[in-house]
Amino acid sequence: MPDASPAPRRPVLSVCIYCGSSDAVDQRYKDEAFALGKILGSNGLRLVYGGGGVGLMGESARGAHEAGGKVLGIMPQFLMSRERLYDDVETIVVQSMHERKMMMFEESDAFVVLPGGVGTLEEVIELLSWRRLDLHKKPIIFLNSGGFWEPFFKLVEATIATNFTPESFLRTYKSVDTVEEILGAINELSSHDEDIDTRKVL
Repeated sequence: MPDASPAPRRPVLSVCIYCGSSDAVDQRYKDEAFALGKILGSNGLRLVYGGGGVGLMGESARGAHEAGGKVLGIMPQFLMSRERLYDDVETIVVQSMHERKMMMFEESDAFVVLPGGVGTLEEVIELLSWRRLDLHKKPIIFLNSGGFWEPFFKLVEATIATNFTPESFLRTYKSVDTVEEILGAINELSSHDEDIDTRKVL
């Protein structure tokens, strides 16, 4: 359970990106990841990500680094050979996926979900579940590139239509179509939550 003591509000200084690590994807997705990293770095926001140097993960880190931004990668030891560390940025090596996800959550003030596979889905489902349980109120933004996340949104809507999820849940995240809309969406969700919860989820 999270620490029940009140936590002071803090501004959005670090943004976590959840995204795919595959290199065998359309170049469009890689270009968007690089552009997002560049936007974060140029605006003085630290990028927190999974630590890999491949796929969208690597592109986002390179974009932020080349823009002069701070980057924190968090990599499980057993994935180091598969996802290949990006050595130009700070990286913390942890022992498990659980430890990686917890540290990414604790180090971040907002989350952006880019296209990805099963691993990305697993991460964002847990994040949304914590939000549903009121364990945090950190902004969650989906980059719905070319309608990529539409099937997922339809699944969420189906759980609402069958009364498994309240309709109010739709207000806990926001979808945008372009990278350029992401910072505005983060600011919008941040301004709607007067008490941004920065407590740890344990």
